[in-house]
Amino acid sequence: MNDVSSPLQRKSDTLYAQLADELAQAIASGVLKAGEKLPSIRKLSAQRHVSLSTVMEAYRSLEDRGLIEARPQSGFYVARLPVLRTPGLTQPPREPLEVVTPPVLWPYQASELKPIRVDFGLAILSPEFYPNQQLQRLLSQVTRHSPRMLSDYGKPVGDPELRRHIARRALAWGGQFESDEVLITHGCLEAINLCLRAVTKPGDVVAIESPAYFGLLQMLESFQLKALEIPTHPQTGISIEALELATRDGQVQACLLLPNFSNPLGCLMPDENKQRLVELLAERHIPLIEDDLYGEFFHRGDRPRPAKAFDPPVEQGGGNVMLCSSFTKALAPGMRIGWVVAGRWQREIERLKFINTYSTPLALQQTIARFLDNGGYDHHLRRLRRIVAEQVTAAVEAIQRYFPADTRLNVPQGGYVLWVELPPQIDSRELLRDSMAEGINFTPGELFSPSRSYRNCMRICCVETWTTRHEAAIRRLGELAQQRLALAPD
Repeated sequence: MNDVSSPLQRKSDTLYAQLADELAQAIASGVLKAGEKLPSIRKLSAQRHVSLSTVMEAYRSLEDRGLIEARPQSGFYVARLPVLRTPGLTQPPREPLEVVTPPVLWPYQASELKPIRVDFGLAILSPEFYPNQQLQRLLSQVTRHSPRMLSDYGKPVGDPELRRHIARRALAWGGQFESDEVLITHGCLEAINLCLRAVTKPGDVVAIESPAYFGLLQMLESFQLKALEIPTHPQTGISIEALELATRDGQVQACLLLPNFSNPLGCLMPDENKQRLVELLAERHIPLIEDDLYGEFFHRGDRPRPAKAFDPPVEQGGGNVMLCSSFTKALAPGMRIGWVVAGRWQREIERLKFINTYSTPLALQQTIARFLDNGGYDHHLRRLRRIVAEQVTAAVEAIQRYFPADTRLNVPQGGYVLWVELPPQIDSRELLRDSMAEGINFTPGELFSPSRSYRNCMRICCVETWTTRHEAAIRRLGELAQQRLALAPD
């Protein structure tokens, strides 16, 4: 059919759509808050130098999208958001399970994959959020200053200056360890890998949060370890009472936990719970492997203390907590620089590092050490935290606006992942098939449990600057969920 509209009409249509998108972006980014009044049609017309009809069409479009609402004799307001309930304490199986993780491409085959337009699946922040140019300059300086560095293996324990920086920064949260207790690794995953090898053997039982990051489940599977899922609350973390019961009979040989902003729940364990956790496991001689990868990603207030802060030094009878972290998420994903403070198992970790990868690239270690030395890291972290908090807020508001009314959502105090519990009739695997057909990716909840629980749950990662494209993708996910809900049997 030929387009018989006039050029003037087509221009008007473009103007109203452009204005609607600009206002939608302001709502998505939090510039315009829920319940806030919008300018009158006449005022916005004068401000933007467009016709009254253009503003009216833009407002109608936003109303249709559920972003604004008209109030009689009052004007237009940003739509108030429904309050979604927080998920409750999880109820995983009580018995240890062998871990069998699904194939990488599950639940769809490679031939069915469509190009991903919006990716809520990967917990990797967008490259523009990192100080790439500064790090490149520092790397050049390091290699120029020491031309033979690339011919040097370096020490297995790591660069002394970087280890000193890590120990010094830990003082801020009460870290009670010296620089020579820090061992540098290839990211946080190698640190956890070494710790598991140091304190477990095939067939042993490891207590984990439920749900738990699927990468850790894959590691347990590779070591032929059994997983005991412990009930976990999305706000306060693992249930200490449930852990106390689970560790009474001696079947648990180690605990692998993320007390600060766990992935995928985003929970933050209170300090009193961390102290009880450390004391309980020390009394029962069960090592705690603590993954503090997201500890720096707090949205407000002060940095939360790791459980390691409540672990006395080895010489005082402590050292039961093996603290693992890295600069991967917060500073330089491509450099893969992590570290571990292994307490009583330090010598064994050093031995395993020696026979596993021997050392970590020295040039990369010294590059990060220089970045820490010039004060740029704290400035970078402040900016990164602000960006992440804004993205999470925008995603939360979009989910509240578009998802089914019975959806439950945890709003984390840190990190950048959201755990969404859909109505029980919805299978997130089927929802993923629907969304991938339209280029929208997320992670289904079943991947986060060796018992394949959480089939009605999903993880949403907030890793890019929030735009109307992301808002539209969440809206479409909500529509697809509503369709699945309508098709479900009563």
